[in-house]
Amino acid sequence: MKFLDLAKVYLRSGSGGNGAVSFRREKFVEYGGPDGGDGGRGGDVVVEAVDGLNTLIDFRYQQHFFAQNGQGGMGRQRTGKSGDDIVLRVPVGTEILDEDEETVIADLTELGQRVVLCKGGNGGWGNLHFKTSSNQAPRNANPGQPGVERTIWLRLKLIADAGLLGLPNAGKSTFLAATSNARPKIADYPFTTLHPNLGVVGIDNAEFVMADIPGLIEGAHEGRGLGDLFLGHVERCAVLLHLIDGTSETVAEDYETIITELEMYGGDLARKPRVTALNKVDSLDDEERAEKLAELRDAVGGPVFAMSGVTGEGLQDVLRAVRAQIDDDRLRERKSKEEPEKWRP
Repeated sequence: MKFLDLAKVYLRSGSGGNGAVSFRREKFVEYGGPDGGDGGRGGDVVVEAVDGLNTLIDFRYQQHFFAQNGQGGMGRQRTGKSGDDIVLRVPVGTEILDEDEETVIADLTELGQRVVLCKGGNGGWGNLHFKTSSNQAPRNANPGQPGVERTIWLRLKLIADAGLLGLPNAGKSTFLAATSNARPKIADYPFTTLHPNLGVVGIDNAEFVMADIPGLIEGAHEGRGLGDLFLGHVERCAVLLHLIDGTSETVAEDYETIITELEMYGGDLARKPRVTALNKVDSLDDEERAEKLAELRDAVGGPVFAMSGVTGEGLQDVLRAVRAQIDDDRLRERKSKEEPEKWRP
């Protein structure tokens, strides 16, 4: 449970405090009159996008969040204390969905963004508000408004500039480990990656974030394999890098399988810019490489890169092609590695 990207949460804002019925009674004051104070306001339920989080694991162990109720009014025209707000801290990129899991209430894509989901109830008026010339001793006050109760879903979509796609064992994790600071699990069996990984990739004095999601298989939109559960994490990407296993006997069919799953997933995912690369070419001889590149170019209808995540062949060309599809405002300047000064006594 190290990575959790979907959580159901129950919320309730605070109820307002009741107004007070009170009369001023002091020695030597003949006509005191009403002095009941108002009730305090109930607390709000707020969701805020904060830094330093990349999972919703905190909501795995606590699903109920109730704001504090307002305090009732008191005599001597004293207003009750307002209830404290409760703030849910979520990672940047979290979507807030209604109970139907379809209606988007808010999308927190910026650091510090806040949204009030449940507004606290107002406090009731004390009897001081009801004093008139014809009713100088009112004995009625308003009750506080009840809080709002609702159920929501939190769905995390990682903020990344580029996303990796491919069948299981296409070499996505090896590519991410070879080009970034990420250290995903790598093994010679499918579905090695069970949750998304993020890595910072640097090329030509620019840096961008790349996301690696678990591999897709045919029928993923119907729930086969890991399904399309993690495709939401590449929805925000500017470009998709599609890796094809060069050791496969059906490279064109492998390409079509992933494209079909993207189209069945819906949205703009299938229309995003894509860079296609034939991976693991170090395992092919020259004739096999040329044959599979030609077959894949016919299926793609455009350029195809040849690369190897193990030997590093063609990695720079692929990264430059991916970087060209990312807007400059999403790129970050690469920090130069300065040599530390030698210590001197």
